[in-house]
Amino acid sequence: MRPSILYPLFSPMDTLSGVGQRYFRLLSNLCGNKIVDMLWHLPSGYIDRRCSISLKQARNGQLWTGNVSVIEHIVPKSRKQPYRVVVEDETEQMTLVFFKTYGDQLSKLLPVGAKKIISGKIEIFNQSLQMPHPDYIVDQNKAEQLPLIETVYPLTAGITNKMVYKLMAQALTYVPDLPEWLDPELIKQKNWPDFKTALWNVHHPQSADDLLPKSPSRQRLAYDELLANQLSLAIVRSRLKKIPGRCLHGSGILRDKLKPFLPFSLTEAQNRVIEEILKDMESPYKMSRLLQGDVGSGKTIVALITMLNAVECAAQAAIMAPTEILAQQHYDTLLPICESIGVQIALLTGSVKGKKRQALLEQLKDGTINILIGTHALFTEDVEFQNLAYTIIDEQHRFGVNQRLSLSDKGKNCDVLVMTATPIPRTLVLTQFGDMEYSKIDQLPAGRQPVSTTVMPLTKIHDIVAALQRKIAAGSQAYWVCPLVEESEKIDLSAATERYESLKKIFGEHAVGLIHGKMKESEKNAVMERFKSGAIKLLVSTTVIEVGVNVPAATVMIIEHAERFGLAQLHQLRGRIKRGNEASNCILLYGFPLSEIARSRLNTMKQTEDGFIIAEEDLKLRGGGEILGLRQSGFNHFRLADISEHQGLLMTAHKDASLLLAQDPTLASQRGQALRNLLYLFEQDTAIKTYNAG
Repeated sequence: MRPSILYPLFSPMDTLSGVGQRYFRLLSNLCGNKIVDMLWHLPSGYIDRRCSISLKQARNGQLWTGNVSVIEHIVPKSRKQPYRVVVEDETEQMTLVFFKTYGDQLSKLLPVGAKKIISGKIEIFNQSLQMPHPDYIVDQNKAEQLPLIETVYPLTAGITNKMVYKLMAQALTYVPDLPEWLDPELIKQKNWPDFKTALWNVHHPQSADDLLPKSPSRQRLAYDELLANQLSLAIVRSRLKKIPGRCLHGSGILRDKLKPFLPFSLTEAQNRVIEEILKDMESPYKMSRLLQGDVGSGKTIVALITMLNAVECAAQAAIMAPTEILAQQHYDTLLPICESIGVQIALLTGSVKGKKRQALLEQLKDGTINILIGTHALFTEDVEFQNLAYTIIDEQHRFGVNQRLSLSDKGKNCDVLVMTATPIPRTLVLTQFGDMEYSKIDQLPAGRQPVSTTVMPLTKIHDIVAALQRKIAAGSQAYWVCPLVEESEKIDLSAATERYESLKKIFGEHAVGLIHGKMKESEKNAVMERFKSGAIKLLVSTTVIEVGVNVPAATVMIIEHAERFGLAQLHQLRGRIKRGNEASNCILLYGFPLSEIARSRLNTMKQTEDGFIIAEEDLKLRGGGEILGLRQSGFNHFRLADISEHQGLLMTAHKDASLLLAQDPTLASQRGQALRNLLYLFEQDTAIKTYNAG
């Protein structure tokens, strides 16, 4: 399928000279296993070896390159002593120092009287010049072997920069002359080079400016990658719009029955989003839509109302949640409402086993159950619906395009809604969910009180505990989130356990609960039930409570070592105390030293509760790869583009992709054929498969 002109770029890495089995494995871990992966491995800096001063002018710590003559070898008397070679230029002598030598290696490399070019870092020892292990030693008549500008790359153990530099030189020779896929006017306006030249330039920087994301060559390559992404998503989206779906046009009878049981009026934003979803469900084409709503904006009720539309059409609906806690919470919220209007709802998680599970599966298959709420257990092979028409995936931004395309396999031409309470900036919506329609609840229900956020040093922890005692004595409940120590659940758990033990001594053994990721689901659920009932007043936790936990009576959130958390995580955690109508307090405790980025994050949390403003700030501070708090599997990671730096290019690529498909929907024109090369080059297989499948 791939055009033959691209074959060389997709050759395995061991096609390159010098790459054996061991280096192939190391390079695969570093950047990938194909030659094109090597080319996408961008430099992080460069070494300038163009210093042309004499040795007499050289200074301590300076990188020096120059012509020398070999004067003398000083052979060590014991293995503990280094081997020394004295060299000189026209002004001064210098000693080359070698701590590891093998046989007569140095006498052959640096024979007395030889003329050499050497390059390395100068040191001054006992008021004399020396250079430990020079980076380069070459004959003066082979000066071309010494790179005056040496590109520096990110490395991994077992791979040297010199090796990557040499392999990159080989890899660049595999780049063919490709037909131009960009608009000539855009190239002229931006003063961009062609693709091949741009690739060569980024791997041969001549100044610090050449390494910046704003350099013309880097911009060109970033735009190529972004255009491939946007074009791929636009192709998939245009095809999804034409996939036959179910025309779910309900009578409205259940939705009318629901209204008296809602304890609040829907916001304008909720009503708008419901209309957008119902319009999709009523169309003859399959729905694929992302619903974004900040913490507490009322997505669950939107989900219920739209699911009732499917039930009115004698069909079934399902919600998949990422954890048992969240699935249980959805079930507890919706059960009394559904019972009151005569809708059968059930919960299926990994904890539901034996006869209970079997009975549930039979009711699901015969259509007795109208709405099923579950975790990943919902998609196991033995789960069969009678007539599933609508699937909702909650907080599953972990899924890429391919996964979302297959999530509705349990039903025929199922409509799919993906919900998230993690605010995502517009730029990332375009790059990660561009295949989907997009709805946004940008309004909180009336009566919600703002959260007062305070930033304090950890040295004030005793004052915080005293204030917390007063709050709990007055009837409040609280969360105490323990620090993210490092990417080790064991160490994080240890920190949470220590805090739990210390707080038990102050508040009493039965008033404090502990919850963490290593607990069994049944244990976590039991602790959460005691917290919800008010038996537990203070819940000590790791970030397992980050998403979706709903205890309206909890009005205090303390986050220990808040500087270690990302903005998205801090915002999600604070959202746990925005569930009721009481005023709430969030205390962010920080330790020292406090970096500028951490300080900026904490200030942002103090200044605003708007999740979308916070998400944009998170993008600026940390870049697109970490915007959801953690790198998620299936989430696009760009190799050449930096979303925080190239937002303008992304918007241009989005418009360009839409215009291209409007003018040339099958990419049959001359430019369209070149754009097919672009899609293959950046391995946008989803788009190619979609085209080939018609």
